[in-house]
Amino acid sequence: MQHNFKFSLTAILLSAILLGCSSSSGVLSTPIENIDTSPLKVSDLTEDELNTWSYLDLANDTIPGMSVHKAYDEIIKNKKGKTVIVAVMDSGIDIDHEDLDDVIWTNKSEIPNNGKDDDNNGYIDDIHGWNFLGDGYDEQLEYVRLLASGDKSNPRYAEAETLYNSEYQKYTGYKTQYEQIKQQVGGAHDMVSKHLNKEDYTLKEVNTIEPKDEAMGQSVAIIKYVYSLDAESVPSFLDEIKNGLVEINDRLNVNLNKNLQGRKTGDNPNDIKDKIGYGNNNPRPSKKSESHGTAVTGIIAAERNNGKGMNGVANNVKIMAIRSTPNGDEYDKDVALAIRYAADNGAKIINMSFGKSFSPHSDWVRDAIKYAAEKDVLLVHGSGNDSDDIDLVKSFPNDAIGTGPEIADNFISVGAITSKYGANMVADYSNYGKVNVDVFAPGTDVYSTKPENEYSLNNGTSFASPNVAGVAALIRSQYPSLTAPQVKKVLMDSGLAVKAKVTVGKNGEVKSLSEISKSGRIVNAYNALIMASQMANTQ
Repeated sequence: MQHNFKFSLTAILLSAILLGCSSSSGVLSTPIENIDTSPLKVSDLTEDELNTWSYLDLANDTIPGMSVHKAYDEIIKNKKGKTVIVAVMDSGIDIDHEDLDDVIWTNKSEIPNNGKDDDNNGYIDDIHGWNFLGDGYDEQLEYVRLLASGDKSNPRYAEAETLYNSEYQKYTGYKTQYEQIKQQVGGAHDMVSKHLNKEDYTLKEVNTIEPKDEAMGQSVAIIKYVYSLDAESVPSFLDEIKNGLVEINDRLNVNLNKNLQGRKTGDNPNDIKDKIGYGNNNPRPSKKSESHGTAVTGIIAAERNNGKGMNGVANNVKIMAIRSTPNGDEYDKDVALAIRYAADNGAKIINMSFGKSFSPHSDWVRDAIKYAAEKDVLLVHGSGNDSDDIDLVKSFPNDAIGTGPEIADNFISVGAITSKYGANMVADYSNYGKVNVDVFAPGTDVYSTKPENEYSLNNGTSFASPNVAGVAALIRSQYPSLTAPQVKKVLMDSGLAVKAKVTVGKNGEVKSLSEISKSGRIVNAYNALIMASQMANTQ
């Protein structure tokens, strides 16, 4: 599971003024003259630019997108290419969504709903993929499972205990902050809205209030500060606080709950051979809020030019829907078997927007990665959202032990960038690593599908990964002779080699992209297709 808890920043900012704390920012800014030769975009993005920025072109738009529009306009045009199956291993996927229903993979070797395993692949009625979680949803984090097991002989037990205590204290603190903010902003809002005789008011209207007493003066000051945080409105801000509290309570009561019994499949998750019949054939979300997999899918493959919602990066793909990521950390067994399932059933690309810091059976996953390599499958993985250098901090799944040799050349790890070209281009939450992160791609404010025919902006390396998977699908569609390692090489070598210094990590260190990733590049669809053409023509 990869969470990007952006709400914590809001809490800290608000607590500084509402709770009387002091704070300062240590983020460094890179001088403009260091930002290569491209001009910086100083104006805010329009709504259309915001919803499509990842498709724009740095040279033409001064926005560090992947030049997807340019690739279609100048290279792909009306060429469909070969259909590519892309497996999305994630939370549930709304395969009935108006913008996804025509791009979902169908297993033509299986007769629907006859209760038989017609294709003898071990999965009964797997028409559109498989749900390895069955009826499960809530799960602990992996290190909480370790503590719950009581296995003190585990070499990482003490580390898990320290991490647990730290995280529990942190989220308990967040909860206190948010509850105080909710109370104070809510009280101020009640007073101001009553005075103005309206629930939804503007900052201009607030500025007309002349406080008659100290209470009104405090309320007006609080509301003005909320607006200074770029809040759309006070009611929407309060909704954000309420939603943040839901996530905080979820982390405390579910993910960090040592007594939770989340698994519903009846198998032994510590026995890779105990795999007969667990899970089911329904890969849809268990509830509307289980939206992560639907968003990832839309980025890769939302049907293009159908007059609805959005366009996915790739134009000729079928999405194999695999539900393997719960509300908590995924099980290594599910990940390993899901990779093998996708490879055995024709997927040529697997998107893996999940991750964790503890992995008791990481060898099972690496064996599955090698198996996928033998089947010529490219695996695309989000690097994670902890602002960590994952050359130094353990992060799973991976294709190597630490910074040791890679077990195969079919795994690409993706960090996230924002639309702001320059010093703050790398997303502040993105993991990085000279060895263990390969490339960067758009991951902040990425527009995509939500369950029940809705759409929204999304943040995280979880959404940088499908942008890269989409470009990989374009390459494999247009140039099907290229192997998974060749596609990986194209993605890494053809990207924009940005020399700009950027701030990264928890302490805002100043680095170049070549110091925080193997390629030092941002994935670019236009360049990738040109390089892929050259590579294919020389074979």
